[in-house]
Amino acid sequence: MSTTFWIIIAGAIATYLTRIGGHLVISRFENIHPRVEAGLNAVPAAVLTTLVAPELLNAGPAEWAALVVTAVVSLRGGLMSMFLAGAAVLILARQFVG
Repeated sequence: MSTTFWIIIAGAIATYLTRIGGHLVISRFENIHPRVEAGLNAVPAAVLTTLVAPELLNAGPAEWAALVVTAVVSLRGGLMSMFLAGAAVLILARQFVG
């Protein structure tokens, strides 16, 4: 088997162990302190920010238009409508703007 295959398998195992390890640690507590819970609730937003922020440095007009539309829709709509609006604007802008 190729080296790439084993790298993917090792990454999958490491990801699984990290996730199950976190679950096992948290499940041992009867009560979770509100500050810990607030911190854990903030993790998805932090991860999303680390994925989006670097791309904005190289973003063109299509990406900025999608970002603006997504931000505006997020003020009123839900998560799915925000995602769909941003994706639609990005696809259309890349198709017609370049």
